[in-house]
Amino acid sequence: MTQPIHPPLSAVVLAAGEGSRMRSQRPKPLHRLCGRPMLMYVVDSLVDTDAVRAVIVVGHKGEWVTKKMQEHAHDLEIDYVEQRVQRGTGDATMVGLVGLPDEDDEGDVLVLPGDAPLLRASTVAELVAHHRATGAAATLLTARMADPSGYGRVVRGPDGSVRRIVEHGDASEDELEIDEVNTSIYCFRRNLLAPALRRVEPDNSQGEYYLTDVVKVLSDTGHQVEALVAPDDAETQGVNDRVQLAAAESELRRRTNEALLRSGVTMLDPSSVFVDTTVTVGRDVTLFPGVILQGTTRVGDGTELGPNTRLVDCEVGDDCVIEQTTARSARIGDRALVGPYASLGPGTAVPPDVTTGPFYTRDAAS
Repeated sequence: MTQPIHPPLSAVVLAAGEGSRMRSQRPKPLHRLCGRPMLMYVVDSLVDTDAVRAVIVVGHKGEWVTKKMQEHAHDLEIDYVEQRVQRGTGDATMVGLVGLPDEDDEGDVLVLPGDAPLLRASTVAELVAHHRATGAAATLLTARMADPSGYGRVVRGPDGSVRRIVEHGDASEDELEIDEVNTSIYCFRRNLLAPALRRVEPDNSQGEYYLTDVVKVLSDTGHQVEALVAPDDAETQGVNDRVQLAAAESELRRRTNEALLRSGVTMLDPSSVFVDTTVTVGRDVTLFPGVILQGTTRVGDGTELGPNTRLVDCEVGDDCVIEQTTARSARIGDRALVGPYASLGPGTAVPPDVTTGPFYTRDAAS
């Protein structure tokens, strides 16, 4: 059987906001979660789709965001455009569309916020599949919440199609009872999105162009607008302050540890083990409580780490035992016994089959 031929798919990621509630000099998209910039996880959520390019809309300290993102490898082509004046999500989306090639005009475009690091790739793929299957002009990813306070409500028509999104402050009593909310994650037919954006007016207290208004524009002109409910409302949550950042970090670490456990790693207490998503851990590794693995650390098969061991950017061989040790940019050979109370500085190399005492600092060049 031949596979269906789909129109080209691209993405626009909105990452121009200042993020003042983070109380930081660092741009919000670059705040780190499990060792990587938050924005990287949003880009990663495209991996299960057939998107070949993405445009990231930057604004506040855009050069910093662009430089940091270019330091990381990506599976798709990424370009960057600047929203010079912050005039809302609708304006940012229009700026992003300018960065896409004209030949993709007949295709579809995903629009995602740059502060949704918990979004799963499978959910984005399902959104695209639903959009294509229904032939809709736009498809929203929505979520059902026990307490939807503060969120825009999704107003559906009698046929189940989406008619509009009403903000919490503008909702009637009946609309406030709706538990389905907008997540700011969409898939559009690109050739309909740009004309609809041009019809959006900044008639709100902020004087901004809201992307949510496109839904009503498309519906009022007879176009079908669909919605897909996310399987887990938690994955659609944005990060706007340090409290939400910590909550996202906790969830990502839970997912990381679960994946490691399923791959053949033993953890005596997963809640006390912290492993960056950039770390590689072999099979039959045992991680005791208090283990912290960061950066580009690689751990070989059969190794035991901990308790209370922190390794940053280290290479660890097979069948090692390392306990109560801190190390940074060190190499530890197969079957080495390190610790307790060892401290390995950058460039340290522990040969295979060596037992070290406290504060072992032998340099690789010595």
